[in-house]
Parts: sequence; C-alpha cells; structure tokens
Amino acid sequence: MIVVADNGQISEENNFKMGEVEYEMVELLRRLNINRPVALTLACLSKGEEISSQCIEMVSGLRQPEVSIAMRYLRENEWVDMREEKKNHGKGRPVKLYKLTVQMETIIDTIEENVIAESRNILQNIERLKSLS
Repeated sequence: MIVVADNGQISEENNFKMGEVEYEMVELLRRLNINRPVALTLACLSKGEEISSQCIEMVSGLRQPEVSIAMRYLRENEWVDMREEKKNHGKGRPVKLYKLTVQMETIIDTIEENVIAESRNILQNIERLKSLS
C-alpha cells in the first residue's frame, strides 16, 4: 500500500508478501511459457492493489530492468495501468505505481486462448508431417 503523508512524501507500507498462492501462480504461469519476470510481476499485482515498481522488486526478487520489461509486456496487453507520484518535494525520480486494469480471470482467459491456438497450430503441423511421410 502506498501512503502519501501530509507533507507530500510517499512511503510504502510493505505489507505485501508473496505466499504459497502467489508462488504456485508463478509456477503455473511458467509452465504455460509465461516468462519469469512477467509471472512474478503478475503474482505481485494479482491482489488488485496499487503497487510500486520498487515494491515489486523487493517482493519478487526481480531487478529493476526485469520489472520494466515485464511492465512493458503487461502495458502492451492493456492489463496494467501506470501512474507516477512525486516524492520528497519533487526531489528525485517519481515513484511508478502499477495496478491491474482487468481481472486476473480475464488475463487467464487470454493466456488460455493463446495456448489453445498454439496447440491447434502444433497439431496441424503434426498432421501435415504425417501426410508427408
């Protein structure tokens, strides 16, 4: 949770921790060929709360460039929204805050559709190979 104090400073109450559910989610996403940074980032965002990129780094163990790459993928799919908040009276870079724009069920449905389409393509290739042999 992000807290903006009366003086305009931003602090992050890092109550978020990845538990068994989030780790299982990551493992299942990895089995579906979702890359590790995206899987970890989705698990961090899955609770529906707004979370900073720095918090995602701390909780997931990802490095900043990995979080940025994952966020680019999530933004391209229109699954996440990003906003910036100034900190410390304008000193330093703004804090980037992310939140899912769609339900996890919608993301899972999209992944499912992609897996089914890929599987159909693989089966068509196998059938074509059989016909050529």
